[in-house]
Amino acid sequence: MAQITVTINGKSFRMACDDGEEERLMGLAARFDGWINDLRGAFGEIGDQRLTVMAGIMAADQLSELERKVARLEEQLADAKKQQVAALDNMSQNEEELSRAVNTAAARIESLADGLSKSLRAQDNA
Repeated sequence: MAQITVTINGKSFRMACDDGEEERLMGLAARFDGWINDLRGAFGEIGDQRLTVMAGIMAADQLSELERKVARLEEQLADAKKQQVAALDNMSQNEEELSRAVNTAAARIESLADGLSKSLRAQDNA
């Protein structure tokens, strides 16, 4: 387990994280600290605890919005998959119909060719 120190709102905090996650945790802490600084710029000095709570609520709000977007995207993906299955089924049916039509046309052509061949032989024998 790795140990790092992050700075949030001017205060240092010692944190533990999985090995290899140090940069990620430091980036998250820097992001959170940025929100606190943004809030301080917008509202002035309103107290460390209040700034931290407001930044936490901002993070929760962004998470909530992203969860809604993911849910919408999952619904759209499910719809797209259903449409793809329907399109593939339709294409398969079209291929079957085309195959039947080609087979029917081939049989008619063979029949016409046989009739023509018989007719030509009959003329030659006459």
